[in-house]
Amino acid sequence: MTKVQGKAPTLKRAAVAIVLFTSILIVLPSLLVLLFSGTEEGTGSATEPVSEPDTSEEEESGEPDSEVVVPVYRDAQDTVEEVELEAYVAGVVSAEMPSDFEMEALKAQALVARTFIVQQMEHNSDDVPGDAIVSDTTDHQVYQSAEEWEGGAEERDKINAAVEATAGEIVTYDDSPITASFFSTSNGYTENAEDYWETSLPYLQSVESPWDEDSPRYENTARYSVAEVEQQLGVTIPEDADFTTNKETTEGERVESVTIGEESFHGREIREALDLDSSDFEWQREGNEIVINTRGWGHGVGMSQYGADGMAKEGRDYRDIINHYYQDVDISADHQHMEAFVYHQEEEEQDS
Repeated sequence: MTKVQGKAPTLKRAAVAIVLFTSILIVLPSLLVLLFSGTEEGTGSATEPVSEPDTSEEEESGEPDSEVVVPVYRDAQDTVEEVELEAYVAGVVSAEMPSDFEMEALKAQALVARTFIVQQMEHNSDDVPGDAIVSDTTDHQVYQSAEEWEGGAEERDKINAAVEATAGEIVTYDDSPITASFFSTSNGYTENAEDYWETSLPYLQSVESPWDEDSPRYENTARYSVAEVEQQLGVTIPEDADFTTNKETTEGERVESVTIGEESFHGREIREALDLDSSDFEWQREGNEIVINTRGWGHGVGMSQYGADGMAKEGRDYRDIINHYYQDVDISADHQHMEAFVYHQEEEEQDS
């Protein structure tokens, strides 16, 4: 009995050991698989190696990770400021169009501003200081930063919403960004590009714009001394009240050419020499003064801002506005031109 009782515990211990050993052999491989499976299909944990696999082929097929930055020459500060593209567009809209304009007009302005700078990225030929491609003045587009904004938060939010609603969109003709010219107020018609700049563009042709009569600058009167006009134009003004001859007008009803004595002038020459609101003007001599009545404000080519606001008030959306003032154009999301600009910027940074 004593021997039988002594063997039982020994056999039990042996059986337990065999079971445990068998369990370890079965379970251990599974535990090892579970333990190391997270590393092989990880999602960016801290243990991920610094040297990542080469994914250049995949990156080339997608959009660049880099944001589009616009180098802007700040004229007053004499510095170049790098501004993210959509922030730049918002800064242009806030500086170029009244914030109380209709939302669809603000959207149209945002689209025009973005198109302008994208074309500038592609064809930057202006002599802008430093590495800038655009200035913040009327030489290009007036721009102000969010910190320089003097309006209220609600108005700024409205502008930002207009920019966001059109984010990434530009106006194109034959798949290229257009020359997106705009101005404040028409005389009832826009101007053909070739009648003001002597360069014909098929999408910048004269159209009616009757909404501009609501603009505070639709009509204006300026008075100059005879001596001042003579000095600015380099002519002698006759004594007659109607001292000009051979007046010709454009399709947009602006002065194309006019003669004073023996000198002939283009309407644009007179507008710029005398700083007139428009090249749609009537003038006459009253004693020692020249009285000039103008209609409209700006060069007249492209989108009228007050016309855009008038269209929006009638229920037209920003696409209607764009397609009215720019003929046979498309509105599309732009990636190609922005990608090319980002690539060019990155190349310059690597070379520097």
